[in-house]
Amino acid sequence: MTNNFKNNQFSDILLNRKSIRKYDKSYKIPQSELLEMIQEATSAPSSVNLQPWRFIIVESEAGKAKLEPLIRFNTLQNDTSSAMILVFGDMACYELGDEIYSQAVEAGKMPTEVKNKQLAAIIPYYQNFTRAQMNDVIKVDASLAAMQLMLVARAHGYDTNPIGGFEAELLAETFDLDKKRYIPVMIISIGKADEIGYESVRLAAEKITTFK
Repeated sequence: MTNNFKNNQFSDILLNRKSIRKYDKSYKIPQSELLEMIQEATSAPSSVNLQPWRFIIVESEAGKAKLEPLIRFNTLQNDTSSAMILVFGDMACYELGDEIYSQAVEAGKMPTEVKNKQLAAIIPYYQNFTRAQMNDVIKVDASLAAMQLMLVARAHGYDTNPIGGFEAELLAETFDLDKKRYIPVMIISIGKADEIGYESVRLAAEKITTFK
């Protein structure tokens, strides 16, 4: 995996990130770089490394036209961004457990006996989750990857906006996914900023933190 980092200053990436809603409509991020950013973002942690995040990158005019009725007041991002990244959580993520752990064995990062022992415990455990429990797990894990993707985008010289205002019940089926299996987490617009973005404030750490 190569990287196209144009900004490797962590403090700037982290502290100067803003939610950008208007982008340079003429600029298209290459698909190869979008995939590279997804790969980098999915170095994020996930519960027992089951990586439940799934992505649909909506970049074509036809795809954006399908998305537009579902995004309420977020049409500017859809109209001007290089892409809209739909982030889903996979309720059956454990089905890829053997593939993930086998890759770890092949890479010399895990002995076969450890793989077999862990999967024998993990897979039944996940299969016994209630739907609500699984929903919580995949949304937490997918959100970690989504946040990392926004920071990775800044390192590549792009800006983003996390979007929660959309028709969640319709999103999966509109893009040919099983809505019972794939749960929408958020949409991330990405592109070259065509605005400065709003300054914002955060509560003091002392106000939101308790030591015991």
